[in-house]
Amino acid sequence: MSEETVTTPDNESTKPAENAATKPAPHPSPAFVAKKAQKSPVAQAAPAFTDDDVKAAEAFGRVADDGTVFVKDGDDERAVGQYPGAEKDKALEPYAKRYLELRAKLEQFGARLKASSIKPGEITKSLSQLQSEVAEPQAVGDMEALRKEFGELKVAGEAKRDELEKSRKEAYDKALRERTAIVEKAEALAASLGDKTNWRNTGEEFKKLFDEWQTHQKTTIRLNKTDADALWKRFSSARSTFVSRRRKWSQARDAQRSQVKSAKEEIIKEAEEIKDSTDWGVTSRKFNELMDRWKKSGHAGREEDDALWARFRAAADVFYNARQADRDKANEGEKENLAKKEELLKQAQALLPVKDAKAAKQARQELNKIQDQWDEIGYVPRSEVHRIESGLDDVDKAIKAVEEAEWKKSDPAAEELKSDFQRQLEEQLADLDKKIAAETDPKKKADLEAEKATKEKWLAVVK
Repeated sequence: MSEETVTTPDNESTKPAENAATKPAPHPSPAFVAKKAQKSPVAQAAPAFTDDDVKAAEAFGRVADDGTVFVKDGDDERAVGQYPGAEKDKALEPYAKRYLELRAKLEQFGARLKASSIKPGEITKSLSQLQSEVAEPQAVGDMEALRKEFGELKVAGEAKRDELEKSRKEAYDKALRERTAIVEKAEALAASLGDKTNWRNTGEEFKKLFDEWQTHQKTTIRLNKTDADALWKRFSSARSTFVSRRRKWSQARDAQRSQVKSAKEEIIKEAEEIKDSTDWGVTSRKFNELMDRWKKSGHAGREEDDALWARFRAAADVFYNARQADRDKANEGEKENLAKKEELLKQAQALLPVKDAKAAKQARQELNKIQDQWDEIGYVPRSEVHRIESGLDDVDKAIKAVEEAEWKKSDPAAEELKSDFQRQLEEQLADLDKKIAAETDPKKKADLEAEKATKEKWLAVVK
């Protein structure tokens, strides 16, 4: 071994073998073994070897007289290091342990392949390092078995890596589709914006999509920067379109509401100017016109509308409450007038029947007094006007019938006039019978029957 260079387990180059006796190669220390193990991605804990394991590995090596350590590698043998000055069995031991450490790494990597947390990159890195380490290791042991075991692990590792990469690709594609679906929903919302858009609800929809985006980003596989940035750009663009359109709508709405507020302020001003008027008819019509303008003016916003309406309503209430108070007062007076006329009507009806001209003359005098009082009393409730006035007219007609009968005695046409009046009374009585039969309101029916009784009295006088 004149000029042959050998390598120690430290990968340190030594002098030619002929000088080995004077400068022996260093012994591989436990610290070196630990350091090498820490660099391996599959190293876990320092393995424990039995003496039998070491002896079995040493069987594949030999030590030359000068301390050079050889290992049988297939049909050849190669130098793996030098340990001059040491006993032959002691010189083989560190190299045998190095072999056993490599076997342990392979076992650890095999176990790691079964873990659910292993990643494709870790497999690639581990296989690359292990392949380098088992190529021509500075170790003593069954090299063929070591490489065979690595070969099997390599096949298993590559299959696992392919499986993980396939699963990862499927997961990535799924995440990409899901993220794209979120973007497409946002773009569809942005494309649907228009005059009838409910901006509050659409804003809530965009918020839900953004929350969905964030949740998806946190809970699914991470997308690459290119895909993630492209999708975010589309999503952000859709959301920006919504924000811009909503801002323009809001500005237009605010301008419109400002106009509406000004119009309603003007209506309120006019309402406050006439609220104290007692010209009930004219002012009522004016308030109706103001109300029509209010309805057509539009909306100034809920809070503004409520406040403005309260002011307008307050002005209107002043007028309508005063008008109602006046009506209530008038109605109370009309009810009192009705009671007075009811009493006068009873007095007038008590004048009937009138049997002759003398009685008619006296009844006429009394009825004239009653009519004078009647006219002084004033208005009665509108619903009672016809009934009360008809009652007094009936008394007048009954007295007048007697007066006319007396006059007809000296009138050539008296009999003919008497006959016409009698016929009219008979027709009116027949019509009253029909009305009484059809009437269901007890009060109205009683009024009709009273009218019928009066006209029957007149008919009796005329006959």
